[in-house]
Amino acid sequence: MAVNRAKGGYELPCERDLEQVWDRLDEVEAGRADQHELTCPHCRTARESLRALRDATRELADHDEPPPEGLTSRIMSAVRAEMRRGHMVSLPTPEPGKLEVSEQAVAVVLRYAADAVDGVRGRRCRVRTVGLGELGESLVEVELAVAVSYRNVDADRALSEVRERVGAAAAARVGLRLVRLDLLVDDIYDDQETE
Repeated sequence: MAVNRAKGGYELPCERDLEQVWDRLDEVEAGRADQHELTCPHCRTARESLRALRDATRELADHDEPPPEGLTSRIMSAVRAEMRRGHMVSLPTPEPGKLEVSEQAVAVVLRYAADAVDGVRGRRCRVRTVGLGELGESLVEVELAVAVSYRNVDADRALSEVRERVGAAAAARVGLRLVRLDLLVDDIYDDQETE
């Protein structure tokens, strides 16, 4: 697990902090980018979002009315949330070109696969691309937290079935190869409760 260097910071998948990208925005635009900044898709995506933020901030600054209290922190929170959704996974395609899907969308599919197992509910899911396979498919590692019914007498069998279904969903529904799946049981629940 990566540790953020700044309080409230957000580390990109390339291990650069979002605030670093913000601080270097003018330098990069002035043609003084380092090799990483020239080639990294994560930094490029972050810069695009931050440019939009800067433009909106300048537009607000041109108005005579003072901005509402906490506006900058709310805007930065929105940018960080967008960046979390923005991580993309390459999918294999028989046609020329590139096909990508967000890690967040992949996580939804994998949680749904876990939910299909009796006595299990998918919770948090983190997907991380670790490389490309021979057929062009993304190789991913997944950390999936689940809740298990305490009435489920065979939790080991249920978790084994979660592994099978999540692996199958990654391959068949998304086109990814799962190279690692860490299952975390972070809660138990009573499936007999009525709401």
